[in-house]
Order: sequence, then structure tokens, then C-alpha cells
Amino acid sequence: MNMEKPVEHSYTSHDIQVLEGLEAVRKRPGMYIGSTSEKGLHHLVWEIVDNSIDEALAGYATEIEITVDPQNIVTVEDNGRGMPVEIHEKTGISTVETIFTVLHAGGKFGGGAYKVSGGLHGVGASVVNALSEWLEVTVYKEGKVFFIRFENGGKAVAPLKQIGTCDPSKHGSLVRFMADATIFTETVAYNHDVLYDRLRQIAFLNKGIKLLFTDERMEDEAKRSHTFLYEGGLKEYIAFLNKNKTPIHEEIIYVEGEQDGIQVEIAMQYNDGYVPNVYSFCNNINTGEGGTHEEGFKLALNRTLNNYAKEAGLLKKDEEGLQSDDVREGLTAIISVKHPDPQYEGQTKTKLGNAEVRKIVSNILGEQLERFLMENPNSAKLIIEKAQLASKARLAAKKARELTRRKSALEISALPGKLADCSSKNAEICEIYLVEGDSAGGSAKQGRNSKFQAILPLRGKILNVEKARLHRIFDNNEIRSMITAFGAGVGEEVDVTKLRYHKIVIMTDADVDGAHICTLMLTFFYRYMRPLIEKGYVYIAQPPLYKVEKGKQRYYTYSEEEQRKLLSELGTGQKLNIQRYKGLGEMDAHQLWETTMDYATRTLIQVKIEDFTRADDTFSMLMGEKVPPRRKFIEENAKYVQNLDI
Repeated sequence: MNMEKPVEHSYTSHDIQVLEGLEAVRKRPGMYIGSTSEKGLHHLVWEIVDNSIDEALAGYATEIEITVDPQNIVTVEDNGRGMPVEIHEKTGISTVETIFTVLHAGGKFGGGAYKVSGGLHGVGASVVNALSEWLEVTVYKEGKVFFIRFENGGKAVAPLKQIGTCDPSKHGSLVRFMADATIFTETVAYNHDVLYDRLRQIAFLNKGIKLLFTDERMEDEAKRSHTFLYEGGLKEYIAFLNKNKTPIHEEIIYVEGEQDGIQVEIAMQYNDGYVPNVYSFCNNINTGEGGTHEEGFKLALNRTLNNYAKEAGLLKKDEEGLQSDDVREGLTAIISVKHPDPQYEGQTKTKLGNAEVRKIVSNILGEQLERFLMENPNSAKLIIEKAQLASKARLAAKKARELTRRKSALEISALPGKLADCSSKNAEICEIYLVEGDSAGGSAKQGRNSKFQAILPLRGKILNVEKARLHRIFDNNEIRSMITAFGAGVGEEVDVTKLRYHKIVIMTDADVDGAHICTLMLTFFYRYMRPLIEKGYVYIAQPPLYKVEKGKQRYYTYSEEEQRKLLSELGTGQKLNIQRYKGLGEMDAHQLWETTMDYATRTLIQVKIEDFTRADDTFSMLMGEKVPPRRKFIEENAKYVQNLDI
């Protein structure tokens, strides 16, 4: 056995590096805010806003103002108690300075200052300070104004001092900071839509709290200032999420209660669609992977609806009960819990792990949902009937689903559709191209690298899954072929560990029809194979728009801008042969490989979804039953259309 020679290096106390104060944060920012990309940049804002929200949850603040100026300087001001200004007994410096320079110094770590806390509170504030070029804090308290400024990685320029007086009725804290461009090398410019969506969401989740958002960078007056205040809270959130859908019962079911210091708030409404949209939050943080609060919700929903259906005679005693999938069809629901000591599975805070929450949510929802059904028999009947139809469809889908099963990734005896599989069985390096049309499919099969690249030609447009139940979806040959080829299951059964290819590439023509087919496919992935998008396995290929030949030289361009730039570079001295590609079928195997499939030259766009509520709204609007929202979208965005084929 070969033993590698060990590296000759001392390992003594001198080799152990101790990072003082905030140096650790600047050294490894990703550990504290996830990344130094645009997402991490926005995280700075959320940390400061969360601290103000904690003040509001404690009952002291009613208004929070968030401003972004043209230099991307962020200001967050609240009308809470104002941060403590006295000297901290442990650190020997002002409490404000302690909060912003010492990790794990904050009100959430004991002492009962905050009942619940969404932000990291202390960790959050000091991390924002560490990753800012400079940060200023102004505190209004007892008729006095206090100020401190931090620079060079969160170091105080001078101790906290009183700089003036104010009206004794004025109180609160103001934090102003500028993100450090040496840390956030990708961008220090905040995305208006990301800020807008999250601040609106925070307002929905915290009824009665006013959020004022001003983006001074926006030229359009209408987009510059926004006020978010929802007295109805989650009920208004549900109404907003269902605005492009048709509810089957008018009244939104609203549940709230508290047990053992844990607050539970739930709002829900059924619509005539087929896809459930259940969003859960703990202390205002979106738990995208669910957790014990979602489990408690599902248990209570299933148990309560089944009991009611049997007692009301809508379900025979010996009849098979409704299953969890049946009672959630077409349901839009929001579960929000406020927990004094939340435990999450993993660092990302996407899954709640507190075991006691399951029973508490189940008890509170079960009791109040039962009351709603008893008091609203007409609505209850419509809900049960919808679930019964879903049950019948589920049984039909079960039969159809069997047709899509692929025993293993290695099975090749019955390949779906016209799939040309690749020879490698290593899913990590394998990719499948979903190609529009047999003609392009044929060229792709000839031009591909058969070791790693599989080709599945799709004929025509797949079914719009937004308007169909699962059993109808399984009747569609193209969808069936895709499910079988991927081998990872569908719907609730999706298991990414069984996925045959780690790159699923949608390759359609660069025209209106191609864009429509691409949208239909994305709708299917989003609704029935969402983990594939979440894990980053879905891509969109970018075929070229133009081929330009100058003598024996051949160039491809992928946008109008690229084309203009190329033409100006080539000049007009020699005759140019220019071809505008309308479809993939116009390219031969070599050209298709060279432009769209070759690892060295191709352009792939990875499909990512940052905000699932916005994505859901978009898919419902573009692909749903309601025409007016779609018409409005087209009218508003028609001015941005380029390359329209007439």
C-alpha cells in the first residue's frame, strides 16, 4: 500500500489563528449570510429589518421605514424603544456598540427582553456591521439623540455620544449602512423587486405593523414609495395569493391560538385549481422545507375533514377515507408560528424541528376548523366534494403512474417515446436534452456526445398542467415519456436520488412557439417536479439567433446586441452571408453540436426560483383559467417585446 509522505509542518499553539471580534465574519462571510452574491447582500437588509420587527412583535414599535438611496445606502428606522445606550457591565462599552461589535450579543439570548425573535438579534446586527464599508446608528431616547459610526470592518470611530436633543415623545432606532464592495464583489446594488416582495410579505405576516419602503433610485414615481399595512394579516395574504384563481368558498378560513407560549396563525382557502400551495413560516422566516408545523397542519386537516364528511353523511362509514393529497387539492394555505425557542434542522433555517409544535398546531387547527365546517355547511359541502373528486382522480392517476415507472436507471428494455439514451450510467455527468420536434431531435441525436448526452424529442406542445388533474397529465404521451426517462417519480413521490440525469436541458426554437413550449415545460416542472428546480437540475439551452459567414469564417450570435456588435467588427468590406435561425431544425448535426450542445461553447441558463410565492403567482397568471390577469400582463409588458416574428 502506498503511503503518501506527510507534509512537514509544525502544529503548535502558534499555528492556531484566533480571529478577534468581527474578523471571523469578514474572513468567512458565507457562514453568516449564506453567500456574498446578490442574495447575501439582501440578507444585510433582512437582519436589520428583523431586529425592528422584533421590537414590533414585543409590542413597542408600530412603524418601520426602509429607504434605499441612489448610492445604494440603506436606512432602516423604527419607532420602538430605542436601543439601550448605557454602558454594558460585561463589555465596558455602550450597549449599542456591544450589539454591533460583539457576536452573540443581543436581546434574544435570555433575560426575557423579547418573547419571540425572527432576526438573529445581535448576531445579525454585528454581521451587517462587519460586512459594511461604514455603518451609523442613531438612537432617540428620553428626549436625547445618541450617535455612533463604525468603519474599517465594524470598528467604532468614537464611543457612543449624545449629539443633540429631540422631542421627548420621539423614540426609536435608526441604522444606516453601506455594503462593502470588497466583500460583495458581484454587486452592491439592491434589487427593487426582491426588497418589495419580502417587505410586503413581512407586512402580511405581521398584521397592524406599517412598513414604509422608499427606493430613491426609481425614476418612476409610482415605484418609488410604497406603504404596506395589512390589518387583516394572513387573510389578506391569502386573498392576494388567490387573486388569479377562483375560490370555491367565499370566506377565508382563519385560525389563531396560543399554547405553551407558542402562537399559531393559519389562513386557508380552496380554489378551483388542482395544485396545493402551502407556505409555512416560523418567526417570519420562510420554512421552505416545511417541518413540524406543516406536519401538524396536514394531520389536523385530514382528520377534521374526514370526521366531518362521515358525520354529515357525505362519506359512508365503510367508504375509504380521504387521503392527505385529496384534502389539499386546490388549497392555498399559510401557516405562521411564533416560537420563543425555534430549533431548525440545518443552518439554512428552512425546516422547523420542534416536536411540540406538531401537536399544538394540530390541536388549534382541528378545533377551529371543525367549528368553521359546522357553522358553514355549504362551504363544507363544496370542500368535501372537491376532495372526493380529487380522490377519484388520484386512483385513476395511480393506475396511469404505473406506466411511468422505470425499474432502475440501468433499465433500457423499454425506453420511453423516442428516447436516445446515453451510455454512461453516472447521473452526475449525464444530461438529457428535451428537444422540440422530430427533425431537431434527429440532428441532436447525430450531433451529441452519446456517452453523456441523451436526447428525448417531444412532438408538439405538452399539456398545460395548470388546468388539468394528475390522471389527465399521465394520459399525455410527452409528459409520460419525460417522467419515465427521468426515473425520479412525480408529484409527492419525487426522489432526486433516483434521477437519471443531473442536467435536464429544455431546447426549443427561438420563436414564440418555442417560448410557449418552454413555459409549458417549466410549469410542469414547477408544479409536479419542484425538487428538480430547487436542486438546480433544470436548464434552458440558448440556441443562436444568427449565423454569419465571411469567406470561410463562420460566426454565431445569440442576441440582437451580439449581432450588431459582430457586424460592426466585421465591417462592410467583404460580402457577408447572414442567416436568421427560426428553428432548431434549420441546423445540421454539426451546427447544433457546435452552437448549443458542445460543453466548450454552449450557453445554458440554470432555472432558479428565489421567491416561490412570486413564482406561483406568475404561473397562475400566465397559465391559469382567468383571462383578465393574463391580458393585463400582456398589455403592461408588450412594450418590452423584441424580435417579434410577424
